[in-house]
Amino acid sequence: MRKSLPVSLCVVAALFVAQQTGAQQNKLTAIVDLELPSLVTTYKTLHAAPELSGYEKNTSAILAEKLRALGYQVTDHLGRYDNTNWTAYGVVAILKNGPGPTVLVRADMDALPVEEKTGLPYASKVHVKDDSGVDVPVMHACGHDVHVTSLIGTARVMAALKDQWHGTLMLIGQPAEEKIGGAKAMLADGLYSRFGKPDYAIALHDGPSLAGTVGYTPGYTLSSATSVDVTIRGRGGHGSAPQSAKDPIVLAAEYIMAIQTVVSRERSPFDPAVVTVGSIHGGTKHNIIPDDVHLQLTIRAYKEEVRQRIVESLKRIASGLAEAAAIPQDRMPIVEVSEGTMATYNNPEMTARVAAALKRQLGADKVTEQPPNMASEDFGYFGGEDHAIPITMFSVGAIDQARIDAAKKSGTPLPTPHSPLFYPDPEPTIRTGVESMSAALLDLLKN
Repeated sequence: MRKSLPVSLCVVAALFVAQQTGAQQNKLTAIVDLELPSLVTTYKTLHAAPELSGYEKNTSAILAEKLRALGYQVTDHLGRYDNTNWTAYGVVAILKNGPGPTVLVRADMDALPVEEKTGLPYASKVHVKDDSGVDVPVMHACGHDVHVTSLIGTARVMAALKDQWHGTLMLIGQPAEEKIGGAKAMLADGLYSRFGKPDYAIALHDGPSLAGTVGYTPGYTLSSATSVDVTIRGRGGHGSAPQSAKDPIVLAAEYIMAIQTVVSRERSPFDPAVVTVGSIHGGTKHNIIPDDVHLQLTIRAYKEEVRQRIVESLKRIASGLAEAAAIPQDRMPIVEVSEGTMATYNNPEMTARVAAALKRQLGADKVTEQPPNMASEDFGYFGGEDHAIPITMFSVGAIDQARIDAAKKSGTPLPTPHSPLFYPDPEPTIRTGVESMSAALLDLLKN
């Protein structure tokens, strides 16, 4: 049997551990303090020059250059797309620091076709041609510029604190997250076969909550997303003689109402799901019954079996209503399912470990558990569709207290990501992003 240490020695040991932990926290914070001004400058540069999915040429070049300067082994132009219009701009940066686990850190780089209306001095004024040749405005309306900047800051911290961790860092600059293609493109181009499979993968995302705070969600945190195109077909005719036609507009209206019961009456309330009709187009003139009506839907769910059953229900209801309306067999509805993205599942054990590290670094009052939501991401693919690689994504608050208070006082909701009015407060958001991600990595790779 082991003898217990005298009380005095236990106290000394505890104080030593506490002092060492405090020293690490203070050193991390000091490095972030030193780097913050240049990181904010980089952020504003990225914010003013956003690039659409598949066209992240300059963003990836800036990221690759800054990581090479820190001594990381950088490979760029990684990715293989089905879309031949796109060039692969994925970035992989490796820093080896002795034996130990490999941790992948992902930051997405692309922006959105949104016209910025924030009025910031560094607001985007960029316009480009999209894949269809249409001139569109471009904005970092989802904070990917924060993610890239935080990755650069984290890279600097981890390079400076190599005496406090061991293993391999794999930093990823991912393109085309907004089009749900970048993660799969990088994996298809041999990310893991060429650079090794990580033991953990981690990412952060900014959001419209208090800057300086962090949120985490064990288990399912973001839903899958599936796009569905439905063509309701009828037989056109004159609006004055509907009895001589088969009106697809009436049938489409019935269909929209009928599918509202898919979630409310076919799904368990313990299996969250969403079915939304985002677009409906049919007809050309007041007095013409058209041949077709086109609907665009999105499905959101956490479990794959739930998603599949919803798809089956959408097809069944479309066919059933068409048969009830005596639509000929050659004019039955067409339901086409587009590939979307899988749900993001935060490994509970890894998430608990990361949350504990964040609480030690930031303070327990600044790190809280949050409920899952129905937004979607492609970060989950880095963990594999079987969740074999533990992953976790946490959220970083991006709005200062004054803006939150003003919104409450006015009753006007704060702008959310993808809004032309959304913008993070750079200093506290980037500080928290770098400090929290670095603290998580130092724990996952600790000596």
